[in-house]
Amino acid sequence: MKKAYLFPGQGSQFSGMGKDLYQQSEQARDLFAQADNILGFELSSIMFEGTAEDLKQTRVTQPAVFCHSVILAQVLGIEPDMVAGHSLGEFSALVVNKTLSFEDGLRLVSLRAQAMQHACDLQNSTMAAILGLSDEKVEEICQSITETVVVPANYNSPGQLVISGTVEGVQKAIELCKAAGAKRTVQLPVSGAFHSPLMEPARIQLAEAIEKTKFHAPICPVYQNVSARAETNPEIIQQNLLAQLTSPVKWTQCIQSMIADGASEFIEIGPGKVLQGLVKSIAPDIPRKGFEKLLEQS
Repeated sequence: MKKAYLFPGQGSQFSGMGKDLYQQSEQARDLFAQADNILGFELSSIMFEGTAEDLKQTRVTQPAVFCHSVILAQVLGIEPDMVAGHSLGEFSALVVNKTLSFEDGLRLVSLRAQAMQHACDLQNSTMAAILGLSDEKVEEICQSITETVVVPANYNSPGQLVISGTVEGVQKAIELCKAAGAKRTVQLPVSGAFHSPLMEPARIQLAEAIEKTKFHAPICPVYQNVSARAETNPEIIQQNLLAQLTSPVKWTQCIQSMIADGASEFIEIGPGKVLQGLVKSIAPDIPRKGFEKLLEQS
């Protein structure tokens, strides 16, 4: 019986996130103050009082989701058997399993957000969700488009694959996916091609910081987006974390690997319920819940 803890990524933020936690826990207040000091601006105020538009700023969004997840996990005192995070959430997972310190994790997340925004500014790019086609068919369509960049980016669940690339490439792929029988296609409200080769400038920018950061032996395996396997070697974890910027998020495969390795329950730690929904699509028979249930028990 193994409990698997999951940590969400960008897009799960909401106005007021973490405010109850701040009001109820001295430990949380100390950690939020520490985060504000590290970042050099009052992230906590934006999280608690800011508008949805304020929270959409990349420099705010990624540290906000990270802090909500990690501070919540610290207050709950969770002891995971295994962890995984979706995209940005992998940084949260690596703090919770002790691979990274809170301070180092937050600094890397802040730099990652800035680097990704810079890469977005360099190229007119976007992402889109393709629903109702097999992964293999979407991969085949992306590979058939050779005049520009479009690649599979997020293997979210069976029948839900997000593609990423230039605006031209994504729109061409959408047309071909519709012609191939996709039930629905949704262009996402993002300004960049995350988890694609177009994030190479961000990978280069982040490389030095990740290489200089101390990665410790974790207390439990992390199932990383790049490999979808249990990783415990700090050097491999470090390499995979950097490769994640330009590689697809193999979320379906991560969940399947965790189940194969004995996961009997999935618990989402952080804002929103997106990951619980994805787990339901991937493995409907495995129990799943949000952090609210843990708060009730604590």
